Formats: sequence, C-alpha cells, structure tokens
Amino acid sequence: MTLPILYSYRRCPYAMRARMALKLANIQVEIREVSLRDKPSLMLQVSPKGTVPVLVLPDGKVIDESLDIMLFALLNQLSAGHLDEVSRGLITENDTSFKRALDAYKYPERYPQKSQIGHRADGEVFLQKLEDLLQQHAYLLGTTESLVDMAIFPFVRQFAAVDGAWFENAHYAKLRAWLKGWTESELFNSIMEKRPTYTG
Repeated sequence: MTLPILYSYRRCPYAMRARMALKLANIQVEIREVSLRDKPSLMLQVSPKGTVPVLVLPDGKVIDESLDIMLFALLNQLSAGHLDEVSRGLITENDTSFKRALDAYKYPERYPQKSQIGHRADGEVFLQKLEDLLQQHAYLLGTTESLVDMAIFPFVRQFAAVDGAWFENAHYAKLRAWLKGWTESELFNSIMEKRPTYTG
C-alpha cells in the first residue's frame, strides 16, 4: 500500500499541528523530515512555495497548508467538518497577529522597532483572550478538545518557551494548565520523535 507522504520539520508549529491531526485520525503517513536550509527537490516540485507541512496523497493531490491538512485528517472528528466563525477567527488571529508577535518576541534583533518586552506585550493580547476563554471551561471552545486547541497549542508553546520564568509567573494560570496538558499528552509526544533528515 502506498502511504501519503508528509514533508515536515520537527520543530515547526505548523507541521506539529498537521502531524497531531494525522496521528489523531490514525492516518498513516511517510514522514520526510526536511532541512529548511536545503529543501529536497521533490518537495519543491510538488509545492514550489517551499514551506512545511506538505501532504502528498497517493492519487497525487497536494495539500500544502497546515489547516487544510488538519481539516482533511479530522473531517467528522473533533467537530472539524467545518469551522464556524469563532473557530476560524481564533485560528486566523493565531496565524497572523499572534504569529507576528511571536516571531518578533523570539528574534527581537530582527524587529528593532520595539523592545522585546514590547513585542511580548503584543502577543499577550492573544494570550489574554485565550486565558479568558479557559476561565470558562477546560478547552478553548468548551469541555472537550477541538481542532482549535490543537491548531493554536504549538504557537503558545513556542511563546512560553522564549522566557519560561516569565511565563510561569505571568497571570495566565488557566493557560499554563492547558498548555501543560497538551505538552505532556501522549499525542504530542508521539509526534515529536526525532527522524533522520530526508535528502531525496
């Protein structure tokens, strides 16, 4: 049987959420771990934009947006048949303004128009929104995990890791508990195994 091929990079949050969705859906794939500095020619042939993740199905169909891969994997699971306005709005904010703040916070030397603390404050706008949602229930949209939690978690994990001491003492108790649950989950740890770099 020919397996779908997933071009991935272990530490990329977009690739993480795609791998988590595929794993949760029990979709077996051949994972090809790539070097972002030396991307394999086969990946660039099927997806010239050169970003991960890229899923190539046995029939040749290519899905090269992480959210689309999640929706493909989790159709009819986790209420993922479609995304309502609230769900799509949260993911869009995560992938745009929060991701920009995250990048600037991680690499302040590349974004000198603000201090690192200023960039962190930009990101905290979204963190506070998540904290407020988690004050109401255990997951972002209710009492059970959803595609939205999985889509956002890897980015919050990166943000928290920039200055772990600060995050541990910040006023985001519910968010910390939510993050800890995902970070320590069997699902997350199962998709973080190290693989040799694919060079084909």
